[in-house]
Amino acid sequence: MKKGNNKKGKPDSGSKVTYTGKLEVTRGGMGFVIAEGLDKDILVKREHLNNGLNGDQVNVEVDKHTKPGRRMEGVIVEIVRRKQNEFSGRLDIHPHFAFLIPDSDKMPVDIYIPLHLLNGAKNGDKAVARIVEWTGKTKNPVGEITSLLTDESANEVAMQGILMENGFPLTFHDDVLEDAARYAEGVDEKEAAKRRDMRGTLTMTIDPVDAKDFDDAVSFKPLTSGWYEVGVHIADVSHYIQPGSALDTEAYNRATSVYLPDRVLPMLPERLSNELCSLRPDEDKYTFSTIFQINKAGEVKKTWIGKTVIRSTKRFAYEDVQEIIETSNGDLKKEVLILNEMAQTLRAARFKKGAINFSSTEVRFKLDETGKPIGIVVKESKAAHQLIEEFMLLANRTVAEYVSNLTFDHKPIPFPYRVHDVPDEEKLKVFSTFAARFGHKLDLTTPQNIAASFNAMLEIARGKPEQHVLEQLGIRTMSKAVYTTDNIGHYGLGFHDYCHFTSPIRRYPDVLVHRILEECLNNTIHPIKHLERQCRHCSDQERRAMEAERAANKYKQVEYMQDFVGDEFEAVISGVASFGFWAETVEHKCEGMVSMAELAEFDDFELLEGEYALRGRHTGIKLGIGDNVTVRVLSANLVKRQTDYALVQLPQKQKESTELKKKQPAPKPKAKRKK
Repeated sequence: MKKGNNKKGKPDSGSKVTYTGKLEVTRGGMGFVIAEGLDKDILVKREHLNNGLNGDQVNVEVDKHTKPGRRMEGVIVEIVRRKQNEFSGRLDIHPHFAFLIPDSDKMPVDIYIPLHLLNGAKNGDKAVARIVEWTGKTKNPVGEITSLLTDESANEVAMQGILMENGFPLTFHDDVLEDAARYAEGVDEKEAAKRRDMRGTLTMTIDPVDAKDFDDAVSFKPLTSGWYEVGVHIADVSHYIQPGSALDTEAYNRATSVYLPDRVLPMLPERLSNELCSLRPDEDKYTFSTIFQINKAGEVKKTWIGKTVIRSTKRFAYEDVQEIIETSNGDLKKEVLILNEMAQTLRAARFKKGAINFSSTEVRFKLDETGKPIGIVVKESKAAHQLIEEFMLLANRTVAEYVSNLTFDHKPIPFPYRVHDVPDEEKLKVFSTFAARFGHKLDLTTPQNIAASFNAMLEIARGKPEQHVLEQLGIRTMSKAVYTTDNIGHYGLGFHDYCHFTSPIRRYPDVLVHRILEECLNNTIHPIKHLERQCRHCSDQERRAMEAERAANKYKQVEYMQDFVGDEFEAVISGVASFGFWAETVEHKCEGMVSMAELAEFDDFELLEGEYALRGRHTGIKLGIGDNVTVRVLSANLVKRQTDYALVQLPQKQKESTELKKKQPAPKPKAKRKK
């Protein structure tokens, strides 16, 4: 199990000590707290959960004098933060009160709904309730109906359930919507006069074809002697969100937008995310900008950072820009081709300086009008995506470098950096051994050599069968990027200083960056209290969003594979465990499980953790990550979000030895002794 952050328990008076950690509740109702500062989890019996739910952050009190070797048992004394505060279910209304009977088995009790909080819902309605009060002394929480589920398609219930399970509210409170609604359209010319006016400069946005929230725009103006002015303009969300307001509190609590296959759950109300802040074409907008004097070789001789007002003159989809790059034809072709040349030069320089060139495959579903998947599209990073990516990276790095060189009271200014630690040594050794199976030798002597040999491996593997698995395992080997005030640099990007400045519509850390940056530029610095705690919260919310996105994608994979039960497909082993292996179909990129029970006809297998493989105890057959197999679709269970496969054909290298074994005559049964 994952351990929490290393914080000591807080001693209480007497013989008790309190620890903070994450609560995990089993289906049987037993709880375990993954406690900070402890090697082993704390057991919490059902009667001592005190309304703690799976995933909650809690304070748990334990006996100081637990005997050595015995598992500590505890009592939950405080719910620090709920993971989930909204639940869907059926309404059961009585003359003087009502209950919402939750769909999820992770909510063990019904939610009490006072009649004045039904908000028009009727008996038997499918609805969503938000918990408004739940003290440790009451068995049932008090809730308020926030929305009715009028469209009860399986997809709608599943997607909303996934969001709620991960703690993301489906709706905005009225005070948040009122806060967002009070801002007027357009820009105020008095405010615009305080900013650098870029409305006369050619400015474009480049986004997915179906995008509605345009965070960023790029401006372009030729200068002299081969130099150009390129501006990276970011929606000035902090202009609209006042610290401590209802809007700010809600944005912080969510901390991120969540992107599911059929919807976006925004961090900000649509009034801001899709209207006031979105850099839509032919509309004046407030922005925060980094403006560079740069040449085609990617050399920057001058940088300006500050507040601006812009007017986007062209809205490109990625496909439009890619066509211009590939054909040298199209609207603004000269400008686009120069920007692309700069971006590719910046990109090459990053990799030369130690950035790692991961390019993992991204899968998107084609959906019909009901949300049912009818096809799968494999998206790859092309030059059009890289054009925007490189200029956003340049802006993020430039802002982080600027702040990191400033001080306040002779100390570094507290700032939410985006950092990425060096890889874990043990994980690297295991991965290096695996990569050697494909002829790749990694140099693990220094972080710089690790990055260089990773890039060499990925380049050699490009287009080969092992490319996907090496990329996936390589990513798993790396540390996870997080937000923190401890600026240790970004290993994967090869940057000493890095932050998130370019997406404040969908990420709260970018809003914090904008606020601190403005204070630095104005020399009115007021360090944010508890900034590190806010960074941890944003990192936690990012992980929850990723978990929701993975769960939703898994649901769509299972839904898609329902139409192929009984069919056989070529697949690649993508993961192994003590209970079987996962395989991803080559055609659909849909993952399913081949259980040990399904493997029994071949052999009795054991897990070889250090080799990412299973091995037959009797035959010696190895089934490892990256091996090609043939599988049959057995079932696709939407409730469990699980597809089950059966192994039809072993990897070619194992096939012959297995067939030889099968051809050997079975031993004759021993004659029974006569009594």
